[in-house]
Amino acid sequence: MQKFSLLDGLVVPLDRANVDTDAIIPKQFLKSIKRSGFGPNAFDEWRYLDHGEPGMDNSKRKLNPDFVLNQPRYKGAQILLTRENFGCGSSREHAPWALEDYGFRVIIAPSYADIFFNNCFKNGLLPIRLDAAIVDALFKAEAKTSGFKLHVDLEQQKITTPDGTVYPFEVEAFRKHCLLNGLDDIGLTMQHVDDIRAYEHRRKVEAPWLFS
Repeated sequence: MQKFSLLDGLVVPLDRANVDTDAIIPKQFLKSIKRSGFGPNAFDEWRYLDHGEPGMDNSKRKLNPDFVLNQPRYKGAQILLTRENFGCGSSREHAPWALEDYGFRVIIAPSYADIFFNNCFKNGLLPIRLDAAIVDALFKAEAKTSGFKLHVDLEQQKITTPDGTVYPFEVEAFRKHCLLNGLDDIGLTMQHVDDIRAYEHRRKVEAPWLFS
């Protein structure tokens, strides 16, 4: 998993509440479990004017010019600014996979669905909760500023706007540790690889019939 510490990222505003995981990555794309390649189909039904299916050449599909991610000014955005209850619906881990593969590293919203929130941390995304009034202020600031960027400091747990306004945010210590060090569940387990090997060796001696 990619480490996260500091980010100076372009913000893209998705001014919608209750965005569910089927909107983030529609169900027909759940056949693969490779964890990569989902970025071109993130927000597929909003992003394209036709119906998407796995294996389609997305470069030949017609884009929806009214969808915010298709606007040239937001090309390369790494911070998704959105409204409350983001990631609701089914618990598919493909949703954070799609967002990360698209290029997002940070999501800012007043609230998230619990399972989606947890899955973000396990896949290298930083979901930040801010008060709804602050999120609204960020939407207004972004609308007034072309190329609106935010500086996100995970170690210090703060967001800094272009005018120097600082917004602190909370993040649980263990999740912070994992993101700073790029540790997903497998990475955490592999930190104990010597203990695991020692246990396996001991068990072969203590119970050899299990390995015959």
